[in-house]
Amino acid sequence: MAEYLTLSLSSGGDVKIKLRPDLAPGHVERIAELASEGFYDGVKFHRVIPGFMAQGGCPDGTGMGGSPKPDLKAEFNDEPHVRGVCSMARTSAPNSANSQFFICLDDANFLDRQYTVWGVVEDGMEHVDALPKGEPPREPGVIEKAVVS
Repeated sequence: MAEYLTLSLSSGGDVKIKLRPDLAPGHVERIAELASEGFYDGVKFHRVIPGFMAQGGCPDGTGMGGSPKPDLKAEFNDEPHVRGVCSMARTSAPNSANSQFFICLDDANFLDRQYTVWGVVEDGMEHVDALPKGEPPREPGVIEKAVVS
């Protein structure tokens, strides 16, 4: 199983995310699978809210899309949503996570145990901070390449 997801961002560099299969094995497997298939390459961060989070992983850049794979069963866990934590986006339905994810820019404990935490940024958080802000940003930041290793 891959241990890291590296996102090369248009905002200036690489973000190294430690994967946490101990918390969310199904979600880590999906993220690694999509990254290895090139799904995330060229995908925008379509929603970046200062002091909250940066969301990406929608293939059409609108926040409404996902991968062709089936939605995932929730793997909510006790890991807190703090700065640098990576978690899956979903609709109001608990088992609706698919390909979209977000990286917490600040602590967001109100999300705890309601969204599936699957990783944490270990290096390059400054590049997440540098993503253009907005819902959507006028010129969104892009994942140029996503690699699992």
